[in-house]
Amino acid sequence: MASGSSDFHWQTALRPIVALAPMAGVTDASYRQLIKTLAPQAIVYSEFLSTDALAYSGKKTMAMMHFDPHLERPFIVQIFGKKPEHFLAAAKVVEQMGADGIDINMGCPAAKVVSSCHGSALIKTPELAAELVHAASRAVSIPVSVKTRLGWNTAETLIPFCTRLIEAGAQALAVHGRLFTDKFTGSADWSAIYNLKEALPQVTIIGNGDILIAQDALDRIGNLDGIMVGRGTIGNPWLCRDICDAFAGKGVHSTKDSMTFAEKIPFILEHCALAVKTKGERKGMLEMRTHLAHYVKGIKGAKELRARLVRVETLEDARKILGA
Repeated sequence: MASGSSDFHWQTALRPIVALAPMAGVTDASYRQLIKTLAPQAIVYSEFLSTDALAYSGKKTMAMMHFDPHLERPFIVQIFGKKPEHFLAAAKVVEQMGADGIDINMGCPAAKVVSSCHGSALIKTPELAAELVHAASRAVSIPVSVKTRLGWNTAETLIPFCTRLIEAGAQALAVHGRLFTDKFTGSADWSAIYNLKEALPQVTIIGNGDILIAQDALDRIGNLDGIMVGRGTIGNPWLCRDICDAFAGKGVHSTKDSMTFAEKIPFILEHCALAVKTKGERKGMLEMRTHLAHYVKGIKGAKELRARLVRVETLEDARKILGA
């Protein structure tokens, strides 16, 4: 994939933006391609990738960045780290791979990530955070964005922190409506995200957190440029399409609830087939086990079906168990 193959810009992306959040162990190529089949206008992100590994062309990390330019655009690669020189090198690698944009993770609350001064920890070091944005943005011509949280333990720092990131070269911000100290507990608070948009009206601001049905997206879009949905799509990839339909005035509905499980099976098997295509049968089906467990959640006989699906080794195994 050659660089310079994209003309994507956050400022001209179709509004309201619908983005699939980067999720470790979830948003691989097969999942992104499934989402794009259901919601072609969605913007998809990679799993978060280490700038240290990218700077040294780590084989595993490079493989995780692989994407299909015909099926996945706009495609954003999310990176994390803390060394400016590695951000500069990694950004160049991402651009050369043909991605449409680079996103910097400043929101992950995982203890392992934060203890290394990555992810949410950068909220406490705004000078370093800005330096990382500057290093990445000066290295490439594709847009650089940031995904972050309301703050470390107070949302009062959100506007000055984000203003600094924009001044350093970030062109868009996705904000999860929780503090670092909240982790994933309680309810997401979007009020500070609306205030951020008021303070930075020319900047693309995307809200994230607790979008579980299309009505949630309509209720929370407010003055924002778009929404980002993550965990709500697991076991329900139709959510992105439902949200796009709602924003387009095609009605508010829940495809997951209106479909019978039998009607979902072709989509589930398509996801399996994409996983096999992108990772090989053994690895692809091994990683599909978690998705399969989510797909059957809540249906009659789910416990027994899940017990069989989490042992699948081949695509044919999945077909037989699902009766296809």
